[in-house]
Amino acid sequence: MTDLTGRRALVTGGAQGIGRAIAQRLVAAGAQVVLADKNEQGAQNTAKEIGGGTVGIRCDVRSADDAGDAVAAAVEGMGGLDVLVNNAGIEIAKPVTELTDEEFMRVLNVNAGGTFRATQAAIPALAASGSGAIVNLGSVAGMSGGPMLSAYCASKGAVLRFTESAAIELRQSGITVNTVCPGIVSTEMADRLVAPIDAVSPAPFAELIAMRQGRPGTPDEVAGLVAFLASGEARFITGAHYAIDGGLTASLF
Repeated sequence: MTDLTGRRALVTGGAQGIGRAIAQRLVAAGAQVVLADKNEQGAQNTAKEIGGGTVGIRCDVRSADDAGDAVAAAVEGMGGLDVLVNNAGIEIAKPVTELTDEEFMRVLNVNAGGTFRATQAAIPALAASGSGAIVNLGSVAGMSGGPMLSAYCASKGAVLRFTESAAIELRQSGITVNTVCPGIVSTEMADRLVAPIDAVSPAPFAELIAMRQGRPGTPDEVAGLVAFLASGEARFITGAHYAIDGGLTASLF
């Protein structure tokens, strides 16, 4: 297992799903972790279950003040910050013709805007650590389009371009910035996509997954890649995007 002994990490959207699995993996590898989630009680419950001194705090990444407060709390509680995992995200599955302006902007505000706000707030602390690492949660949906997912695809595409730009700017500060891009992973959020996509798909969603990806991924598989990119073994990797999708993006059929 990747060794993260002594690393101090802040994970946004850490109360459930992939964020929860990431926090568990980081703690198991020796890191201290603060979970930040809009659902404060959920974050605190998850932190208790994970153990290892994990702390759960409230943070709505739509707010720059919240992002700044979360970073400040993490730095104060752990004595510094070495790793930021921008995992908080939402999706709305609707046809372009039915998606409202408010819905489109809400997805961008959380997924892309939240990544920007937490990153900007964390830069001083990550630079002070001398070996800071930012891991952004993208998606294969940021690499290509998909039915019913125009807002989500747009937001995750923005995360990829933001990652590249931030990586170039921050490398002189000793901070790496990379993106992990999962395919379909077994989470509650993915489950909510099934009915809307089945309504417009030529084949049931489950059949499409089996054909293109083989099987759904697991949150823990994604967490393993995040842990590697947060570690000292990945110090010369920055501005990169890693698809973890069972071959979905490589498949024509």
